Amino acid sequence: MSTQPAHSPAHQALHPLVQRLVLLTGAAVLDGADCEAWAARPGAAMLVFTEEPERFKETLDLAVIVPELHAARRGAFRVGLLPPAAARELARRYGFARWPAFVMLRDGQYLGAVDGIRDWDDYVAELDRLLAATPTRAPGIGVPVRAAGPSACA
Repeated sequence: MSTQPAHSPAHQALHPLVQRLVLLTGAAVLDGADCEAWAARPGAAMLVFTEEPERFKETLDLAVIVPELHAARRGAFRVGLLPPAAARELARRYGFARWPAFVMLRDGQYLGAVDGIRDWDDYVAELDRLLAATPTRAPGIGVPVRAAGPSACA
């Protein structure tokens, strides 16, 4: 896995508040190639989707909120951060509607997403709900296609 250490160029290119999120939570800075392996590790995980703060100022709000959520739940989940390019690449997989967002996973399986900026109490309630949720299929975009039988594609 190629998560980026805090001293890497990828980490240094992040806005200072996003760098703070990484340092306070021990977040792995991920790219599209290593995200799946990171997500599949055992346990609960928060995958944070960021955008350029110049385009979506709320990214900086989320950069402050995530460490507080992590501390409030005493590190009950690990944090992975997707910088803007990787976040845009993977956003469709999880089907959220607004930026910034985070997705909760357990053992690599989808629990749900929280998008946009919300009140603190709403974040805490939604996070608790997701941490207790049963994994489900990520909504994504489009309709899943399944073969009717072994000869369906013959």
